[in-house]
Amino acid sequence: MDNQTNGNTATVTPKITVSNGSDNDPPEVVDAKQMALRYRLPYIDLLPPDKESPISYEELASIPVDLMLRNQFVPLKRDGRNLHVGMADPTNLERLDELENVLNVRIVPYVATAGAIDVVLRKGDATQRVMQEAASGFKISLVKETDQGDEILDLDRLASDSEMSPIIKLVDTIIYNAMESRASDIHIEAHDREMLVKFRIDGALYQKVDPIDIAYHQTLVSRIKVMSELDIAERRVPQDGRFRVRYKGRTVDFRVSIMPAAYGENCVIRILDKEQISEEFKNLSLEVVGFDPDDLRHFRVYIKEPYGMVLVTGPTGSGKTTTLYGALNEIRAEEDKIITIEDPVEYQLNGIMQIPVNEKKGLTFARGLRSILRHDPDKIMVGEIRDNETAQIAIQSALTGHLVFTTVHANNVIDVIGRFINMGVEPYNFVSALNCVLAQRLVRLLCPVCKREYRPSEEDFLEAGLRTEEVKN
Repeated sequence: MDNQTNGNTATVTPKITVSNGSDNDPPEVVDAKQMALRYRLPYIDLLPPDKESPISYEELASIPVDLMLRNQFVPLKRDGRNLHVGMADPTNLERLDELENVLNVRIVPYVATAGAIDVVLRKGDATQRVMQEAASGFKISLVKETDQGDEILDLDRLASDSEMSPIIKLVDTIIYNAMESRASDIHIEAHDREMLVKFRIDGALYQKVDPIDIAYHQTLVSRIKVMSELDIAERRVPQDGRFRVRYKGRTVDFRVSIMPAAYGENCVIRILDKEQISEEFKNLSLEVVGFDPDDLRHFRVYIKEPYGMVLVTGPTGSGKTTTLYGALNEIRAEEDKIITIEDPVEYQLNGIMQIPVNEKKGLTFARGLRSILRHDPDKIMVGEIRDNETAQIAIQSALTGHLVFTTVHANNVIDVIGRFINMGVEPYNFVSALNCVLAQRLVRLLCPVCKREYRPSEEDFLEAGLRTEEVKN
């Protein structure tokens, strides 16, 4: 920094370093560097891979979180009255004036990417404080299904015990934090002296909440049981339930599984934000799923056959449903009637009749599939084949002129045969119905903001069990 003194007033002017970017920079970084060059402002990398973060977490803790989120900036350092900040759009003079008035400082702007700012505010060391502040005043509205439709319940009325009041806020905050973090699951684990809350984000578990005293554990689990309409007195056997809440104007489904363990009941909550994901899936195609080009070309041939069975296999959470939805999106046409039966309906697709399994009411995969065949479908999707009856009906449907999409839990293509034999299906029966079997796994993607080019050494290849000549070939 260069200091210029005029009387008793010191003005700090940042030393401008600009760059056109390199070929390896993500597009957002290239755009930010070009903006810095155009307006003669310094560019700042908020997430340097090999250097200390330039962010001042002391200043970060002193500025209202909603102000930083709304104006897309993070503080870098304070120098007298000058506050150096990384901003996504430092060209907005009206916003700069507003920040200077609110914070009573002189803003010295740097150009940063919006993605990096979002990572810092939502996933960095200050995540818990950010989310708790954002959740202040937040209140969950529970939605209960009735014969007359959905009824919104006031959760405060469900618990008259005064001890439940802080627990209500704690559960609401955990749910809010999970949805803001784009988590797919919430894990609540009981240990000897504490309770841990973890979120599964992009396939990995993160502890996003400080450990909670074990004394609150049973009350918190009871609260979740009340929301899921489970037996709060039963603590020795597993229980499964579900609840729905209203969040930002949309309905979000939660599936709850409670399992007794050594130090108390553990709870896993699966988040199914169907309305938000359905918006993202409107334009879903197999192009974005991540197939190898040759595999994609072969798969597209099989899904366009007039009849037969297209079977996708893989472990839980490997993206089987996403692949099938992508296939249905590609072959959907006005002249075809497409019906699905799923447990549950995870994403809503326009122009397709989707039926949720309800075993409590007697609507199983097998019974639903029989009814579907009486509705003159052209193409059918069965969420999962679990038993002999469902397998037999699906196979007969494929052999009698229907195109059937379905999934089976197996580790690879060969294991699918063993699974069908285990369900009591004769191999000659289902092999003649198959168009193709696709085995897949879900591969984690690199963060588009944080990723950097890396060239592994020969030692890295050897450690991974590869030889450099194999990789080159």
